[in-house]
Amino acid sequence: MQLLYLKTLAKQYPTIAAASREIINLQAILSLPKGTEHFLTDIHGEYEQFNHVLKNGSGTVKTKIDEEFGNTLSSRDKKSLATLIYYPKEKLELVLQQEENIEDWYKITLHRLVQITKRVASKYTRSKVRKALPKDFAYIIEELITEKEEVQDKEGYYNEIIRTIIRIGSAPGFIVALGELIQRLVIDHLHIVGDIFDRGPGPHIIMDTLEEYHSVDVQWGNHDIVWMGAASGHLACIATVIRTSVRYGNLDILEDGYGINLIPLVTFAMETYKDSDCSVFAINYNNDYNMKDLQLDMRMHKAITMLQLKLEGQIIKRHPEYHMDDRLLLDKIDFANKTVTIAGQSYEMNDVDFPTVNPENPYKLTSEEAELMERLRQAFVHCEKLQRHVRFLFSKGGLYKVHNSNLLYHGCVPMDEEGNFLKVEVDGQEYAGKKLYDVLEYYARKGFYSRHNVAEKRKGQDMLWYIWTGPNSPVFGKNKMATFERYFVKDKSTHTEVKNSYYRLMDNEEIVNKILREFNLDEVKSHIVNGHVPVEIKKGETPIKCGGKLLIIDGGFSKAYQSKTGIAGYTLVSNSHGMRLVAHETFESKEDAIQRESDIFSDTILIETAVNRLRVSDTDIGRELQESIGYLELLLQAYQDGTIVEKVK
Repeated sequence: MQLLYLKTLAKQYPTIAAASREIINLQAILSLPKGTEHFLTDIHGEYEQFNHVLKNGSGTVKTKIDEEFGNTLSSRDKKSLATLIYYPKEKLELVLQQEENIEDWYKITLHRLVQITKRVASKYTRSKVRKALPKDFAYIIEELITEKEEVQDKEGYYNEIIRTIIRIGSAPGFIVALGELIQRLVIDHLHIVGDIFDRGPGPHIIMDTLEEYHSVDVQWGNHDIVWMGAASGHLACIATVIRTSVRYGNLDILEDGYGINLIPLVTFAMETYKDSDCSVFAINYNNDYNMKDLQLDMRMHKAITMLQLKLEGQIIKRHPEYHMDDRLLLDKIDFANKTVTIAGQSYEMNDVDFPTVNPENPYKLTSEEAELMERLRQAFVHCEKLQRHVRFLFSKGGLYKVHNSNLLYHGCVPMDEEGNFLKVEVDGQEYAGKKLYDVLEYYARKGFYSRHNVAEKRKGQDMLWYIWTGPNSPVFGKNKMATFERYFVKDKSTHTEVKNSYYRLMDNEEIVNKILREFNLDEVKSHIVNGHVPVEIKKGETPIKCGGKLLIIDGGFSKAYQSKTGIAGYTLVSNSHGMRLVAHETFESKEDAIQRESDIFSDTILIETAVNRLRVSDTDIGRELQESIGYLELLLQAYQDGTIVEKVK
């Protein structure tokens, strides 16, 4: 088998010289500094803040500017240079309006941008940098960043390139190209640890950005999962996605962002709920919300909520193994007394005006509701943009990822009070820990991709819904989703959603080590990077758990959470020098960042400093390269002893 593999390898490296050259190349790459990894989570549609944090690399661009220029540039000049790198096109427009001597500005700015480009490119091979270069300026940029202007023989050549760029009017395009190149090179790889969707106004814009990003992976969050279920055509997931969008005044995401036709829902809501009390179904709108839509949106909100509750009840009834009978509440309503029985206790309801609910069979859709849901299903499954985005999530993502000694997941590893992994029944068998993640992901993929096996697809679709809201789902992590209670029950004690024991145990080193071992990681040098639960700084909570072994980086990107958390999100940066956690204050706007050169004020917390600078050899890619070197050396030996014959022309 080894000889067969070596013969296959020989087709790629047919001579001693070719094999030797690749060994030297790979060995050299191993000694380069480890690339910078950027971790973001719980973005929740806040695309402007997301784009800004992506552009500045959570402060990495500023760090590079400080390292390169030190005290030779004023703080004001550094801010201007940073803003130009983040938003080169927009900042150039302002400069052209304000700058009196634009040629001098071009000359100074181009030299500074080339210096920064040299610095951020220095940790990569020339081949990798070449692949990142913009096509229109690739040759010129490569010349500028590989030549040393201080070398006397090349100084004139270097300066003449800059002068000519300015003289022929190419400076604006060149500046834009350098700014975007710096953004690309400053971060080697991006991790999104869940929840791109819901609440904020632009998840579709974020997805468009991620599709174009040079190197990224995604760990699915529960809000991503429900959109994935909706894209598969699952009715309960579709109803949930629409309900969340209308509740937060974000129907534009569906209508404008994805081109999904909601007219059937509008018509149904206006006819069915025209005389219904919809006061319970308030809209959490922002400043951009059009108030003339309020009454209609409240009717749509009520209509889709009742559909969601019915559809969820149908799933729970056909899956007793989900153990979610406590969520079957439509059949527990006493319409005459306006009460509902929950866990054996009767509670007053604030609304029982449900024109489509038959008390004798409350989970059955009316014919009009069934027709509506089919039309909505068709709209979701035939939305090309949504299908493309969800395929991206499946191709680049999963429920967890192990990468460079870090374990990434969105929610929790479900546990009991003693810290034992909870067993969950899936298709007649029990799974826990890593195996639970693996089997849930398997069925999630079947729910979207299966085409010919109807039963398999339906099982997978229902599993997507369970992952979104199930009591032992790793990405949900609570005993229930109290949707019914929050809308209809006045007693707020019923609204409580109890977190899984994991969240109480995450400061216990024995438990954290147990999780790391479960995912085959070294408990001494590994970390868990966790999202999902906002860290409430106001209450004295900290994102650093278990002495830095577990990091929660959801601090409230979503504006809906910021009053609760006190900040606007955590991000994490891991580079060759160690790991740092970055706490962000509220981002005002893109326009404010460009015009006033304001940045997100970020407070950095050093998590870990590497004793010796980390190299590519210390990474997962490094281990793959070392394996490749081993095989190439065997091939070289096979050439030298005649086992395999060189293909010399």
